[in-house]
Amino acid sequence: MKFDDLHHEEGPSIVTDLPGPKSKGILKRQLEIEGSALSYPKSIPVVMEEGKGATIKDIDGNIFIDFFGGAGVLAVGHCNPVIIEAVREQQDKITHTLDFPTEIRLTLIEKIREIMPGKLKNNVKIQFGGPTGSDAVESAIKLAKYYTNRHSLIAFEGGYHGQTAGAMTLTSGSFYKEKYLPMIPEVHFVPYAYCYRCPFHKNRDTCDLECAAFYEHILDDPHSGVVKPAASIIEPIQGEGGSIVPPKNYLKNIENISREYEVPIIFDEIQSGFCRTGKMFSFEHSGAIPDIITLSKALGGGFPLSAIAYHEDLDVWKKASHIGTFRGNVTAMAAASASIDFMLENNLAEHAKMIGSKMLKRFEKIEKDSDIIGEVRGKGLMLGIEIVENKETKKPSSKLASAIRTESFKRGVLIEIGGHYDNVARFLPPLVITKELAEAGTTVIEEVIANLQQ
Repeated sequence: MKFDDLHHEEGPSIVTDLPGPKSKGILKRQLEIEGSALSYPKSIPVVMEEGKGATIKDIDGNIFIDFFGGAGVLAVGHCNPVIIEAVREQQDKITHTLDFPTEIRLTLIEKIREIMPGKLKNNVKIQFGGPTGSDAVESAIKLAKYYTNRHSLIAFEGGYHGQTAGAMTLTSGSFYKEKYLPMIPEVHFVPYAYCYRCPFHKNRDTCDLECAAFYEHILDDPHSGVVKPAASIIEPIQGEGGSIVPPKNYLKNIENISREYEVPIIFDEIQSGFCRTGKMFSFEHSGAIPDIITLSKALGGGFPLSAIAYHEDLDVWKKASHIGTFRGNVTAMAAASASIDFMLENNLAEHAKMIGSKMLKRFEKIEKDSDIIGEVRGKGLMLGIEIVENKETKKPSSKLASAIRTESFKRGVLIEIGGHYDNVARFLPPLVITKELAEAGTTVIEEVIANLQQ
């Protein structure tokens, strides 16, 4: 398929002040009647009316290039016709089945088993639960505790795993949970391989993976304060933490240490999975193999769906040990099945790798001439630019990052920010984005950064 046909022809195209006149009224009404926990519309005031591929048209007729992609959900693009057709066909048959078998359910399970890499291929069980990524994380926690009969957990600094109680406890950001403590007990955090801000004060030339050694230390030392855990959970490439790509051998070391101490390892692929990083799953870059994988976001092709894939040896559930009303969302399963077919038939991983490599090289050129870019990083189409006040001190600047988001929006490009200090401009465009749209969006980002440092 030619991806050119999936998008709005014009983009970006801003024809009104932003937000436009129609948008203002709807945004105002939303604030009046919806809960105050609203997030995105407060920083990106847009009323979306029509999405196509990697472009969005708002209710006032403005067209944006989407560098956010529904926080990673829209890997195959907005309203991909292949997905929409599969959904329509399914909705004419049946839409909800709890966990009773259907052809599309079993077809999807077989496809997920088939795309697993290495020794996991066709050697995993699939468990559906609630429809969100948080639900997948909760499932993984429950399975690990059920399997090991232990209760403590290890997570990693910078990690984001969701907003339900267990998933939020495993999330490192204090903003998300400081009002809700205590939650689940005995969750311990260890450093992730965040080389730009190494807690061991190393750089890439002097690094000896001290962060992995510290993980081993807390498992080995009887006085580390950590009781042998039910599992450790890690993002192979961190998303909300700031698009952080760990150095070579880090993830494999974490896996090897986990094996040595008999701790099941959970890889959270909710944002990084399904071709996002140039591989079907981001852990494939490392050669590491997990025990449990959490899946959601792009899995459903734009529809809410989550699952865990786990090695068959861990299949110790008893009847109804884990349930969920929407674990039978066959509409989303039809979308997921069609989405996986689309990814494979169109070699979407390779396309993401190619486009992402071009964008990364452009950003690296921008970094050389910029006073406010601390580091550019990423894999495939999971990219980030860390914004600082000063390259020497590395002092983070959330203010400048927010300004980049705002000014990019005004010029017709949607991005989001994240990172430890909310100072990383993050890019998660639909993987069907064309070279032309990627270049146009990158040019906007370049111009915005250049103007901010004048």
